[in-house]
Amino acid sequence: MRAAAGTLKRVSLELGGKSPNIVFADADVAAAASAAVTAAFYNQGELCTAGSRLLVDRRVHDQVLEVVVAGARALVPGDPLDPNTKMGPLISAEHRDRVVGYVAAGESEGATRAAGEPRPREEAGYYVEPTVFSGVADTMRIAREEIFGPVLSVIPFDSLEEAARIAEATEFGLAAGVWTRDIGKAHALAARLRAGTVWINTYNRFDAASPYGGYKQSGFGRENGRAVLDELTQLKSVWVALPVG
Repeated sequence: MRAAAGTLKRVSLELGGKSPNIVFADADVAAAASAAVTAAFYNQGELCTAGSRLLVDRRVHDQVLEVVVAGARALVPGDPLDPNTKMGPLISAEHRDRVVGYVAAGESEGATRAAGEPRPREEAGYYVEPTVFSGVADTMRIAREEIFGPVLSVIPFDSLEEAARIAEATEFGLAAGVWTRDIGKAHALAARLRAGTVWINTYNRFDAASPYGGYKQSGFGRENGRAVLDELTQLKSVWVALPVG
């Protein structure tokens, strides 16, 4: 935006995210918990829409946490050229150290590390094991700031109102997930979430026909769908006077 201001170039910004993935007790809990692993750790967590905050109804919190921890431990990082590898390295040593710093911050602020080693793996490549934190408060850095790495914060809630409040307790608004069998409740919550994309009973689905972009510090403008035509088109009005009679 700063570089474009001098010549009034139009910009569309798709920026970071700290997306909430919200699981209610009436959801298909097994499916939601399994999907939460992929939502958080796909592409080593280096994904703007990563479901890095897992908000779980307290009634099924322990059940979901158990599945997520097991799933994280099964994703052992390794050589990306090995067909058996499910998670590769991070992009750079600098970024690896930044992610490890967030792991340390989570522990120092009182969260419980339920999965993942706190130090990077000692081998070629910038590896960080999938890390799951429980006992996370929405005021902690790991719950508010974009880490862009394989670190998941699990946060319990007791009501839809509390889930909505926690989900909005961040400056980002790129995406969100809602898991429930009550479609009315899902739409009621989706309407309250200031996020450009809300998935219901799924996560990280995309289609070229569906607009994609963010709210708040996640940017503005839209990619894909009819909306992207407005981003890429300069409109013009041409008036012609026609003779009368």
